[in-house]
Amino acid sequence: QVQLVESGGGSVQAGGSLRLSCAVSTLPDSRSCMGWFRQAPGKGREGVAGIASDRSTKYADSVKGRFTISKDGNTLYLQMNSLEPEDTGMYYCAAGRIWAAATRCVNENNINYWGQGTQVTVSS
Repeated sequence: QVQLVESGGGSVQAGGSLRLSCAVSTLPDSRSCMGWFRQAPGKGREGVAGIASDRSTKYADSVKGRFTISKDGNTLYLQMNSLEPEDTGMYYCAAGRIWAAATRCVNENNINYWGQGTQVTVSS
């Protein structure tokens, strides 16, 4: 059974930083792409950052230059700097079932496994 468990969320003032972590159990395909998604109150879920097995990455325009996605073994990270109130939301770790380019890793149609989410709140 695939499990993704996020940690590292919290409350921070605008301009601050947080680092999210996601512990990933063994995926059916070791080349599966992975990503981070978020859902703000009253809005749909959006892809924030994705990483393919070759470590190529894709970011949403709203977080480029501020967020960095990375992998180390079975742990996925999202380093978030210069946080803004608009970054507030529930953040989800996600993985696909098969290999995909990083661009596809930020599209939830290509995601098969989800974590339970971790809350990030940024105050102004």
